[in-house]
Amino acid sequence: MKLFSRSLLVLFFAGATATGLLINSLHAVTSLSPEATKEEQAVMAPITAMFDGMAKRDAAAIKKPLLPGGGLVLMRDGKPTQMTFDAFADAVGKPGKRIEERIHDPLVRVDNDLAVVWAPFDFLVDGKVDHCGTDLFNLVRADGKWLIASVADTDRKDCSGK
Repeated sequence: MKLFSRSLLVLFFAGATATGLLINSLHAVTSLSPEATKEEQAVMAPITAMFDGMAKRDAAAIKKPLLPGGGLVLMRDGKPTQMTFDAFADAVGKPGKRIEERIHDPLVRVDNDLAVVWAPFDFLVDGKVDHCGTDLFNLVRADGKWLIASVADTDRKDCSGK
């Protein structure tokens, strides 16, 4: 019985320690130091540039912040659809309806020359939310410049902004 109680106590403290570490980790993401905020802004810059190019329907502007040879995996109806960056930029760069993609509450993680951004998004067509989901960007820093290496996203129609 004493062994069982001691094991329970050890498990309790292990769980409490793990919970504390998790909370500390999450806290670090939301309260960034000034240096981290600058790095976060640098990581976000190519994403903003790609979205600006999309809004302008400018294929060259869309491609500029992308790593050549990269691609997208778009989850549509539970199935992955793959597309090269070039095919994506060429398709979105054609004249058409006014589009805009907005992300919010991005989670940015950086390790040296590698970064990941996870962010909920809303995609607007002619000013109205068409779909929403989550974007996942993998970025690399090459020659001091952040580039988007790959993009994955989900696609839902049950958006709160509709």
